[in-house]
Amino acid sequence: MIEYLWKASRGYRLMPWRSPYLRWRMETYWGLHAEEITAGQFWSFLWQHRAEMLRFLEWAERMDGAARH
Repeated sequence: MIEYLWKASRGYRLMPWRSPYLRWRMETYWGLHAEEITAGQFWSFLWQHRAEMLRFLEWAERMDGAARH
């Protein structure tokens, strides 16, 4: 899980709410407007959807492992 987060926040590790990739994921799956996401909204969103995010991270880890083999 941590490896995926590390990759997904590349270039924005200290400010993940500015990551175009993470913004796109939030906009695509939850309907938030990517260009309007603030730091507070980002952390609030992650807290509110933490169970879904953990399931997604577990899935991404499985897919990454399958792609490597």
